[in-house]
Amino acid sequence: MKSSPTLLDALAERGQTRPRPWGWLAAGIWLFYLAQPLQQMVKHSHSVERVVGIGALLLFALCYLSFFVWIRQVGLKAGQLPVLQRLAYLGVMLILTLAMVPAAGQTALTALVYITAVGMMALQLPVAVAVTLVLLGGAELAMRLVPGWTEDSSYGFAIFLGALAVFGMQRAIQRSVELAVAREDFAELAVQEERNRFARDLHDILGHSLTVITVKAELAQRLIAANPDRAASEVADVEQLARSALADVRAAVAGYRELSLAGELVAAHAALQAADIRAELPNTVDEVPEEYRELFAWVVREGVTNVIRHSGAKKCTIRLNADQIEVLDDGKGPGPGGGASGHGLIGLRERADQAGASLSVGKSPDDGFRLAVRVVP
Repeated sequence: MKSSPTLLDALAERGQTRPRPWGWLAAGIWLFYLAQPLQQMVKHSHSVERVVGIGALLLFALCYLSFFVWIRQVGLKAGQLPVLQRLAYLGVMLILTLAMVPAAGQTALTALVYITAVGMMALQLPVAVAVTLVLLGGAELAMRLVPGWTEDSSYGFAIFLGALAVFGMQRAIQRSVELAVAREDFAELAVQEERNRFARDLHDILGHSLTVITVKAELAQRLIAANPDRAASEVADVEQLARSALADVRAAVAGYRELSLAGELVAAHAALQAADIRAELPNTVDEVPEEYRELFAWVVREGVTNVIRHSGAKKCTIRLNADQIEVLDDGKGPGPGGGASGHGLIGLRERADQAGASLSVGKSPDDGFRLAVRVVP
């Protein structure tokens, strides 16, 4: 099983920004606890060991601070450093700790807390835990084996608390990073959903309007010679429909377009009449609750568009009640699968799902096509 990423890997993978410029200063405050081994070194009688110990302590402190400065400098590339190099970094800190021992004695074990903290940040959790256990075990063993050293549980306890504190901080930052990524994903999904909604609306608007325009234009062409006045009337209707479609597109772009059920029934009657299809439509929409009227208007638009385009019908009937709408014709009926597909019906099914309604397609009583949407109580 793949190990969990380190804090540095998580920051690099998720594309987080670099730490704050003065983050190393906050980490440097904890170097205060190195004052104890420093005091022991200053009191040490052997000058060479004292100089070596103080030099090692200063280098250790510099190495510790450099870790946080390095994070800021490499930024997002922090996670690309190989594991062996990270372990080598900890190894250098451990060697410097051992160099402090002759002058600082047992108090040099304080440096192991800093090595543990860096290891928890730089290594994957299983490796970091192993390093922590090795340091903890080494400290406990040294206090029992080195002559003159006494058993002091505070060193082991400090190593354990240091590892636990860094682990808690690491998990908190990782959760924050994951939350930020989740928010980005939700934002992308919202944008995609809005694109799909707009594409669906545009298809429904133009599909219906262009179908009616095409039918009326064909009718006007046939009537030019036989009945010029009627042809002129149909051309005027084409112009009006084109303007209406343009207004609908602009409203869709603005994001506030809503359909009127009564208006769609009037438009359906005109479109069916132009296509020479007898229309049997309800005279009122008062029975339909206000919250369902827009959905039912979309059903009228999509259903009538399909009747005119595909059915070859002579009659179209629309039935309404408080919780259901049906669009029926006497045309060719559904396909071999007993249903129908297409962008319009797919979009209509999505609208029905969002409104808590069910959509069904099948054969009408006249062996034509039946489209129905029923609101689920």
